[in-house]
Amino acid sequence: MTKNKIDQELADVTSLYEITKVLASSIDLRECLEQIMEILSSSRGMANGTVSIINPTTGQLEIEVAHGMTAEARKRGKYEVGEGITGRVVASGSPIVVPSIGDEPLFLNRTRTRGDISQKQISFFCVPITHGQQVIGALSVDREYDRDINFENDLQFLTILSGLIAQAVIRIKAVNEEKRQLVRENISLKRQLSGKYQVGNIVSNSSRMREVFEMIHRVADSNATVLLRGESGTGKTLVAKALHYNSNRADKPFVVVNCSALPETLLESELFGHEKGAFTGATATKKGRFELAEGGTLFLDEIGELSQAVQVKLLNVIQDREFQRLGGISPIKCNVRLVTATHVDLEKAVEAGRFREDFYYRLNVFPIYLPSLRKRRTDILLLAEHFLEEFCKENNKEISRISTPAIDLLMQYHWPGNVRELQNCMERAVLICDGDAIKSFHLPPTLQTADSSSEKNPLSFAAAVDNFERELIIEALKHTNGNQTRAAKYLDSSLRIINYKIHKYGIEPKDYRTGRE
Repeated sequence: MTKNKIDQELADVTSLYEITKVLASSIDLRECLEQIMEILSSSRGMANGTVSIINPTTGQLEIEVAHGMTAEARKRGKYEVGEGITGRVVASGSPIVVPSIGDEPLFLNRTRTRGDISQKQISFFCVPITHGQQVIGALSVDREYDRDINFENDLQFLTILSGLIAQAVIRIKAVNEEKRQLVRENISLKRQLSGKYQVGNIVSNSSRMREVFEMIHRVADSNATVLLRGESGTGKTLVAKALHYNSNRADKPFVVVNCSALPETLLESELFGHEKGAFTGATATKKGRFELAEGGTLFLDEIGELSQAVQVKLLNVIQDREFQRLGGISPIKCNVRLVTATHVDLEKAVEAGRFREDFYYRLNVFPIYLPSLRKRRTDILLLAEHFLEEFCKENNKEISRISTPAIDLLMQYHWPGNVRELQNCMERAVLICDGDAIKSFHLPPTLQTADSSSEKNPLSFAAAVDNFERELIIEALKHTNGNQTRAAKYLDSSLRIINYKIHKYGIEPKDYRTGRE
């Protein structure tokens, strides 16, 4: 083997090594191909390196990247498959070598980057880029004409390179498609979240809640600190999410901290983060919730449970819009919308000295009061039917309605746990119901007494039996169109007993007549 041939093979291996490094590390197709064309130019003397890819939409060959070519020239470099030398290479899947482009009529020079080719002594190489059995494009280069050029060696080198480029094109396109899919899924998820927490999707038709909706709309796009007040279970977290997802911060994080669930020392670390070595066990720097919520909304639930020490630190953050990590010395600026919530009577807590007065006024910029469920009784049945539909879907059940006695119990109850208690009640009812309607005996025992609206009355066994009997009779009357004789037969009982029970429970059979027999 001659020295020149050995040197050539070493140069080929070196070039392919550099090109392989570029292909392995890049995820940007254009940038990757530009670097490869630069290597061909500098190490191989191959000028005007061009990669053309078939546009799947138009079916035309379009220049993806071309070394040293202007954007305008790249736009002109479009070919139909089979047109010109590049088009023929793609159509046939076979490489073409033109020793001198000035002598080749098929050479179109559509990009016009070579000037008057009739005066040029340039050799042109074009090889197909294939993926499996499919030709997806072409790689072409120019070389200064020299009768001593080993065309076969250059062609072999470019064929190997085209195979590597094909793999890179497919890999990078797959990566980019996966990224686009993730972006689409992310956008879709944000839209779902935005839709889920739209104010209009908070279930209510009461005038008290319409006032809350109006307040949400007024404050959503501002940076004002919002204080949500109301009993536990009234939906403060849902309103906080509605505030965020209806604001101009909707595409930024929504971060929740339950202040009553964490001890004071751990709460500080959660809120502000800590530096490595700040305390025993702090083996690495950790970002706090303020940093994680940057640009978005930080929701502090049960703010009334905070210690005085944490209140002071939060007061400084609200005033200065900056904080320090535990163990840190440099202040960190923050752009966070603060929404807080509490069921505690803060005014009494201030009077008792448990809550700082200056902190209270900082939080109470825009208070929103959420009414208890017993003060919005028109929402009880609406919410019950909403939860019924939700839990039926979740548990693959077909329960079409809530029976009249069950509705009566729901409406009479005082709901100390508010909407959350009603939600739990309906979930339980759906789980134990095997029919097509929620009956009174499917509801929790706390609702089963006739005087369930009073907290003082314990559950009565006799009252529970009465409720059960009443429900059975009403269902039978509905089934028989209010006919007592048929209702007695339906219940496998006597007319005398059914009439006695109807009188006892104050049931009006005519209320269940539809006029059809």
